[in-house]
Amino acid sequence: MLPSELLRFKQEGRSITVLTAWDSLSSAMVEAAGADVVLVGDSLGMVILGHATTLPVTLEQMLHHTQAVERGFEKPINHQPLVICDLPFLSYQCGEDKAVAAAGFLLKNSCAAAVKIEGAEPEILAVIERLIRMGIPVMGHLGLTPQSVHKLGYRRQAEDQITQERIISQALQLEQSGCFSLVLEHVPGKLASHLRTKLRIPVIGIGAGNDCDGQVRVTADLLGLSSKQPPFSKPLIKGRQLCVAALQSWIKQQHPQATNPTNGESEQELGY
Repeated sequence: MLPSELLRFKQEGRSITVLTAWDSLSSAMVEAAGADVVLVGDSLGMVILGHATTLPVTLEQMLHHTQAVERGFEKPINHQPLVICDLPFLSYQCGEDKAVAAAGFLLKNSCAAAVKIEGAEPEILAVIERLIRMGIPVMGHLGLTPQSVHKLGYRRQAEDQITQERIISQALQLEQSGCFSLVLEHVPGKLASHLRTKLRIPVIGIGAGNDCDGQVRVTADLLGLSSKQPPFSKPLIKGRQLCVAALQSWIKQQHPQATNPTNGESEQELGY
């Protein structure tokens, strides 16, 4: 699927479903579930690699995991989900040339058909415009941007009118720059709803209410596998507990209760 098809989904009023994947096992499940888009997010740094933030993730690690995601798909290529890959921290903030090289590295060596970039500062807009001129589709990302954790934290964003107006302005700039879609994370639902009607491109929400053109979720969160669940992504099942219980059951089967030296004979039979 091409990134431009998401615009057609919006025009048709069809909700867009986006799930993350990080290896062949998760991508096979997400594909089988029927997701429109697979996002190889740098959230894998926290979910899979155990980091406290997404910042340590490298470009090489993103490629490694995107290639693993590709190997998990089972459908013919024309029926596979659209794959979008996050550009990790410092792969695009240091100038247009470095950003083009990083994005091109991912698209050239994997099944990714687009990249996702956080923010809409003037420098970021210049990078996005350059990438798009070079034929690299870009998904924007506003609101809670995890790569800015040391500035914004993980709290809800755009709580006041000034910051809401800023996000509206930035969203319009991202659309004008050529982004094919926009992720809005952890912002008031009213703001996301307003942008859905104001923008021509699809607005994909996560913790941004239900009135969006689509939703994106971290698959591990939905499956209840994460040790810490974000407040806007409630688990559908208690996956972590179910898995631990199943593994404990297997371990107990491998260690049956030891019998006493009597080989099962009662103490009474032996005269004790």
